[in-house]
Amino acid sequence: MNILTETIKKTNVYFCLDCGKCTSICPVALRNPEYSPRKVINAAVHSTPEEFFKSELLWECLTCKTCKERCPSDVYFSGFIRDVRSAAMEKEKKPECSHSGTLQTLMRIMTKPALSQNRLGWVTPNLKTSKENDYLYFVGCSPYLDAYFEYLDIDTIHSSRSAIKLLNRIGIEPTLLENERCCGHDLLWTGDVENFKKLAELNIEEIKKSGCKKIVVSCPECYNTLKVDYPKYLGDFGIEVIHITKLLVENLENDKLKFRNFKQKIEVTFQDPCRLGRYSGIYEEPRKLLEAIGKLEIIEMPRSRKGSICCGTSAWANCNMVSKQIQTDRLKEAKSTDADLLVTACSKCQIHFKCAMNDENTPESAKIKNVDLISLLADRLK
Repeated sequence: MNILTETIKKTNVYFCLDCGKCTSICPVALRNPEYSPRKVINAAVHSTPEEFFKSELLWECLTCKTCKERCPSDVYFSGFIRDVRSAAMEKEKKPECSHSGTLQTLMRIMTKPALSQNRLGWVTPNLKTSKENDYLYFVGCSPYLDAYFEYLDIDTIHSSRSAIKLLNRIGIEPTLLENERCCGHDLLWTGDVENFKKLAELNIEEIKKSGCKKIVVSCPECYNTLKVDYPKYLGDFGIEVIHITKLLVENLENDKLKFRNFKQKIEVTFQDPCRLGRYSGIYEEPRKLLEAIGKLEIIEMPRSRKGSICCGTSAWANCNMVSKQIQTDRLKEAKSTDADLLVTACSKCQIHFKCAMNDENTPESAKIKNVDLISLLADRLK
């Protein structure tokens, strides 16, 4: 059995009914009539592996998992795409990465075991951390993204500092890894499983050396990668992975966490990140935290929770005109709620939306102030 046939069987692709429900909900298909998950499936079933792995269709999918919410046959199209990309990589077929592939190069540099980093230069004296603690905070790539996207007025470091500030408030002084690497999410989802595994192995080694019992994560992609993909590819490493919103809600309910009210009523709308929502099932916790801020009201977009639309780009692999159209559509939807703020819980969502709004061709109807959830919560602490 060849690798394409094996992947088709593993992800239920043979069960596709060609009903078109995936096409009706896929954000790429809605903007690009040449693309459809079922067209990709048809090509996979009726092509040779050599022909199929040459197709540019492999790199169009956002792996947002929206199609799985509608599929009556339980076809896991995003998983299929991830696995066939890996097979394509083995045959030297690679995607056209955005930003000239710089971010993927950075990830591969981090696979070097002897690499020495200044990972903790962003930690300010007011943040309480510990060399030994049951809780470890996995930072992710925010120190690098903050520097790389400075031109967009992105402050991902503020989000990481805010996460520690919130943890401190509930009595946790987390351990930070001095030589933490990228979690490897983007390499895995663009097919570079070999280097993903190298990053995972190095991170697991550092995590185990820390002696922690629980890993707290604020990045949705890091959370899904550590919780689901590390055990899948390398086996269970025996440490619980918790998304910070779940931990904060627990402390909200026992009155350990309180927020200051806004002086005047403010309305916000919330963007459900794909990896936090459809992949991890975390929908209510961010909303409960926002609702804990007085004089703040959540105005839902027509497409929210399981039906939420992706921010238009995935793993720095497919940033094109279709991506910009998806982003503009989503921003218009957010603006149409008349909310004062668009709250995001993923650094990449914030980067992609701010990039779209930075485009001179983006209309005013698609421009809305964008704030990070964790930063907003920390800034409103009592």
